[in-house]
Amino acid sequence: MIKLAGLGRTLGAAAVIFSAVMVPVLKAQDVSDEQMKAARAAITAIGATNNFDNILPNLAARVKTSLIQASPNYEELINKTVDDKALELAARRADLEREAAAIYAKTFTIDELNAIAAFYSSEAGKKLLNNGPIASREMLKAADIWAAGISRDLNEATSKELEATLVPQTEAAPAVEQPAQ
Repeated sequence: MIKLAGLGRTLGAAAVIFSAVMVPVLKAQDVSDEQMKAARAAITAIGATNNFDNILPNLAARVKTSLIQASPNYEELINKTVDDKALELAARRADLEREAAAIYAKTFTIDELNAIAAFYSSEAGKKLLNNGPIASREMLKAADIWAAGISRDLNEATSKELEATLVPQTEAAPAVEQPAQ
């Protein structure tokens, strides 16, 4: 007998997770076609939704893992079935793109979206996207080194100043005489 006891629950849970990620949150009704076009161009130029490409494959992998753990004898069937169903759902990726475009369209003006798309489509914009994270990481390293030097110098300067100020006051303070017994 095929033991796919958790199949219904697992697929149901995956569907809930998937729909929670993919179901539109915003309504694009108050966004014009021109805004959406400009937003899509900006999103494409900056690769704003590229990080979402792995959502469906990751969800499919989780479903496979769960089902295979429950029924290891059916690994091949489970893999094929989940892959087939995931491919059927792949078309829904366009829903996420529309929602992302609507968010950008509501956040930026058409002129701003066009400027964003123009810049990030330029060689300088592409270079910023590719090398910006490297430059940011190097700047953080430089800031850490600078902060360590500033901390060292601040500690040394403060200690030196305080020693110069406090030592003479300590020496100048009258000694407290002990009462004779």
